Amino acid sequence: MSLKSPWRKKAGVAVASLSVALLALTGCSSSSSADGGSSGATLVAYTGQAGDYQINFNPYSPTNIGGVGTIFESLFFVTQVNSDPYKPLLGTEYSWNDDGTELDVTLRDGVTWSDGEAFSADDVVYTFTMLTDVPAINGIGFDGVVEKVDDTHVTFTFEHPAFVDGPNILGKAPIVPEHIWKDIDPTTDVVGDPVGTGAYTLGNFKPQAFTLTANPDYWDGEPKVKTVRYLSLSGNTAGADALAAGSIDWQTGPVPDIENISKTYPGYDAITVPMNQMALLTCSNTDLGCTGPQTDPAVRKAIYYAIDRDQLNSLAFQGTASDVSPTFALPEAQGDLISDSIKEQIAPDTPDTDKVATILEDAGYTKGSDGIYAKDGVKLSLTVEVVTGWTDYITAIDTMTQQLEDVGIELIASQSSWNEWTNKKSKGKFELVIDSLGQGPANDPYYLYNNYFSTTNTAEVGKAAPVNISRYSDKAVDDALAILKSTNPDDVDARQEQFDIIQKKIVEDMPYIPIMTGGTTSEFNVEKFTGWPTLDNLYAFPAVWQSPDNAEVFKALKPTAE
Repeated sequence: MSLKSPWRKKAGVAVASLSVALLALTGCSSSSSADGGSSGATLVAYTGQAGDYQINFNPYSPTNIGGVGTIFESLFFVTQVNSDPYKPLLGTEYSWNDDGTELDVTLRDGVTWSDGEAFSADDVVYTFTMLTDVPAINGIGFDGVVEKVDDTHVTFTFEHPAFVDGPNILGKAPIVPEHIWKDIDPTTDVVGDPVGTGAYTLGNFKPQAFTLTANPDYWDGEPKVKTVRYLSLSGNTAGADALAAGSIDWQTGPVPDIENISKTYPGYDAITVPMNQMALLTCSNTDLGCTGPQTDPAVRKAIYYAIDRDQLNSLAFQGTASDVSPTFALPEAQGDLISDSIKEQIAPDTPDTDKVATILEDAGYTKGSDGIYAKDGVKLSLTVEVVTGWTDYITAIDTMTQQLEDVGIELIASQSSWNEWTNKKSKGKFELVIDSLGQGPANDPYYLYNNYFSTTNTAEVGKAAPVNISRYSDKAVDDALAILKSTNPDDVDARQEQFDIIQKKIVEDMPYIPIMTGGTTSEFNVEKFTGWPTLDNLYAFPAVWQSPDNAEVFKALKPTAE
């Protein structure tokens, strides 16, 4: 499943009718009013929110509950799930100079903020200047200077080639109105009355539910879905029950009988998108203080070949997981970027016990009387960290424990709270951690490689590592990443040369042991709405909690009643 998603915990009960209490909470039924639920022009969404909403529509706040994409727009829409040209929003055109130090953007003319004020280049300059002035909210790492050319043109300049910063600048920075935000503290204010340029404005807000209302003055025309209602329920079980009762229209996460959505939940369909690459993350680097048998690449490779991925998918992931590449390029979306020099481009579905034995014995391990390998008198035993309640990952560990024991490796699970698990992971106080490697802002493996394999993103054991928690460090990889950062994305051959270098090294060293690519499954009401993303038309990532992709879905949908 996804990184720290609210859907980490599996739904585990049979589908049943909604209780009176749940109906009272949601206020929804197939004949509900637009304000109360599932009328044709009202879409009811459940993001996994359990407990009351706390109002916060500040797009730069870590506790933001909504509005990114729907209320506040970026210059372009950029998504991880396809390589289509960026979709123009507040920007209409962009171009780089030859060395990637200057980015020119043309802005859309005639756009107004939802309070009637005109949008202009001043708002764009204000937003990006705010990011550099307030580092605490600068999650995209913007380090350039933006200047207004005229009301519909701005120029970004950098002291270094910034090609790879393009997706973040163009697609991951919600533009805010200067005339309002000049009086806002972006680090503390919750923005209870948001003013944006998006297709929706904030309607009613209550702790149990809030609504977004179609903006009649939206520059691209008022959307067909007139109201989006976000519900708070009691958890995954309540979400599955609501789906069975037809009182929600879109949710993301596991439900009972997930392979037969259209039969079990009449009027609904589902889509599973392979995005999150599950792995056993290892503390791999002895030079930075890692200790334990997982610091030996031979052990990491042996675990890789010991996993029965077919069995794992069936028992832990309801068949929703898919192939993973040891290069960590997504097989479906980025398969053409996997190096030809990698002979085994996809992780094996079934274990290779002979290969495991050869790898370990060549590395000096011998099998003891208990069937477990040992070296220098030390048993080949590893502890894997997992969050209590992450039932799919716990099932996966239980399954791998038996699989590894069959080939002579002992695996022990250690469950802890999310906070404790996060602390161990970030500070290197672990041998193995089960988690997923997240994608970057665009469909490009550079971002994953830079996050998880670059020396700049790691730290010594005991200090918090920003992203590269395996403590992996390799000069050839760092040099290739530096070249990629200054290479024009249009120069495919030059980029592939560097991908080849990176992939060869990380497959050899395997600091992250690939498990499978986790599928993110969303269920949606096809009886009431048309225009949902499909695998043949994946115009946005169809997870209800994914912003700004969810805004693109809302805008694309049409009620079938019209």
